[in-house]
Amino acid sequence: MRIGELARAAGTTPRALRYYEEQGLLRPARLASGYRHYDPQAVGTVRHIQLLLSAGLNTAAIAEILPCIPNDATVLAPTCPELLDALAVERARITTSMERLAAARDVLDRLIQAGPATRRPTH
Repeated sequence: MRIGELARAAGTTPRALRYYEEQGLLRPARLASGYRHYDPQAVGTVRHIQLLLSAGLNTAAIAEILPCIPNDATVLAPTCPELLDALAVERARITTSMERLAAARDVLDRLIQAGPATRRPTH
C-alpha cells in the first residue's frame, strides 16, 4: 500500500509516517517510480509506534522495542529478554506519571467543586 493508504488505515498522517521512517521505525520498500510501498503489517507497526509514543517513550527506545513485537499475537519475541529490565523501568516511569496526573486531576476536581471563590475587595 502507498503512504496515503497506510495513513488512513492507521489513523495518522503521511507526515507522521515519513517521520517514523526518518527515525528508522518504518522501512518501506521503494517502487521503481520512487513511491513508498508498505506491506499490510505496517498498519500494526504504526499502531505500536503510536502507542509507545503516547506512553512517553522516545523514538530511540521504540526502535529497540519494535523488533521484539513481531506481531499482535506475540507479546515479546523470545530473542529479546534483555529488554525486560528497560521495560520495567519505563513502566515504573509511566506509573509515576499516572500517579502525578491523578493527583493533579484530584486538585482540579476539588477546585471545580468548590465553585467560585468569594471575591476579596480590592483597594
